[in-house]
Amino acid sequence: MLSRKAKYGLKALLALARAHPGPPLLISAIAERESIPQKFLELILLQLRNRGIVHSKKGKGGGYSLLRSPEEITYGEVIRILDGPLAPVPCASVTAYVKCSDCEDERTCGVRSVMKRVRDATAAILDRTTLADVVQQTPAPRRGRRSRRPA
Repeated sequence: MLSRKAKYGLKALLALARAHPGPPLLISAIAERESIPQKFLELILLQLRNRGIVHSKKGKGGGYSLLRSPEEITYGEVIRILDGPLAPVPCASVTAYVKCSDCEDERTCGVRSVMKRVRDATAAILDRTTLADVVQQTPAPRRGRRSRRPA
């Protein structure tokens, strides 16, 4: 399951991708537009900055912007940064493999074989989907409006 951290990170990056290549966006503007708690967003963007996804600029005209083009940033990369491996179980992970302590033979483990297929299918979609793809496929959210739940 996608964590709230990764969901908010993707929403913020999509806002930056829509503004690319323009001036940096203030974190307060992103937080308001995307309905993300600002303090949480600060932590998320700091993590993304430390991993080379976004750039921050202080002072007048400052804010956040993408460090690379939206065509170069995939959902898979972002989710791995914010949530860790895509595999549902550690023994099916490519990037963070850990053998299960209760497994005698991985080759015959029915759980692992299915979870590897889940990981492969998930990675195939997420590693081919860029921020630019999603910006082109979806309309920009309305600014400053929070969605209301039906009564």
